[in-house]
Amino acid sequence: MSRRDRPSPGNDRKPRTSGVPRVRRDRELEAGSLAHYEDPAYYTAAYAQRLEDVAYYVGLAQRAGGPVLEYGAGNGRIAIPLARHAIDVVGVDHSAPMLADLRARLAAEPSEVRKRVRVVRGDMRRVRLRRRFPLVLATFNTALHLYTRADVERFLARVREHLAPRGRFVADLAIPAVGDLARSAGRAYHSPRFRHPTAGVVRNREYFDYDPWRQVLFVSMEFEPVGDPSGAWMTPLAHRQFFPQEWGMLLHYNGFAVERVEGDFCGGPVTRDSDVMVWHARRRGAGRR
Repeated sequence: MSRRDRPSPGNDRKPRTSGVPRVRRDRELEAGSLAHYEDPAYYTAAYAQRLEDVAYYVGLAQRAGGPVLEYGAGNGRIAIPLARHAIDVVGVDHSAPMLADLRARLAAEPSEVRKRVRVVRGDMRRVRLRRRFPLVLATFNTALHLYTRADVERFLARVREHLAPRGRFVADLAIPAVGDLARSAGRAYHSPRFRHPTAGVVRNREYFDYDPWRQVLFVSMEFEPVGDPSGAWMTPLAHRQFFPQEWGMLLHYNGFAVERVEGDFCGGPVTRDSDVMVWHARRRGAGRR
């Protein structure tokens, strides 16, 4: 039975309390938004070679002059290099394990780097810092954890609040891959074995299940230590799939003017072969430099 044939876990109706709106939790989405970030050592190893976006954002920040607000700062993959280049950064993230690892990594940095990074744990739809920034970033698919239109609207309202009058909002999002969305929900897709930083050599299988109504791609990543099947575990990941024209309209109807969209981290255009879209936008009506 596929996901679309069964009730979503966590959506059970609760008795209404007089005068209080019913709150419906989706524990499947909650797990898919957090579980991938509960193992910072694995995350660091998995994305150690992802360097193009780091250099891209360092260049943007240097031109903007800082300070920078980064949503989805995680364990500092981008925030720490920004600080090393003399840029002040406020990093917002919802994952306690990732932010704890960021603090541990900062402890190993020189004092001049440590003092440039402020860490804020919280929901990117709700955090209010009461200050404005010339550059606000939503890096490495952070926006794909905004699962509904209301989520997007709340987040973009926070972005507007935090942008300086001439500030720029830059977000990179994966372009939906039709092949991934069409994969059979019951089929395991095998990846090469790799050395997990704490579990040793593991086998890796992935299951893909796309919910076309919610436009959410659920990926179940299964890891099995070689020689110890009993130690296997599964990590869920849920990513909202924003199609390019859709994201552009969401920006427009939430008060942003799009300056440009790039199809890589070298400033190239979006093409039919692009797998990422990097959106540069300002608050509508904001003056230009």
